[in-house]
Amino acid sequence: MNKRETGAVYEERAAAYLIQQGFQILEKNFYCRQGEIDLVGIHGEYLVFVEVKYRKSKGKGLPEEAVTAAKQKKICRASDFYRSRNRHFFRYQVRYDVVAILGEEISWYQNAFPYTGACAW
Repeated sequence: MNKRETGAVYEERAAAYLIQQGFQILEKNFYCRQGEIDLVGIHGEYLVFVEVKYRKSKGKGLPEEAVTAAKQKKICRASDFYRSRNRHFFRYQVRYDVVAILGEEISWYQNAFPYTGACAW
């Protein structure tokens, strides 16, 4: 399996896990010029943008550590674009989560990072 195929497998696992937790998936792999968002969904009163990271082992660090400040900024900019095209979600509060998968263990970090950037399109 190549890197993209591996990512798709673990994004599906993350989506299934979130659904079990009461999360409603709206979109998978949202792409725009500003960046890419692995999962977009609704959880309670929040419109949630989720980054999924997988590591087979701790050898290259924890998966959640791979969500760098630069990656966070890209996610925030992509979320701005998503919301500009889906204005009916403006009534929701926005949250940025990370699903970290280490081996077979899934950790869900809600509100993993704050909004970090203004509209950039």
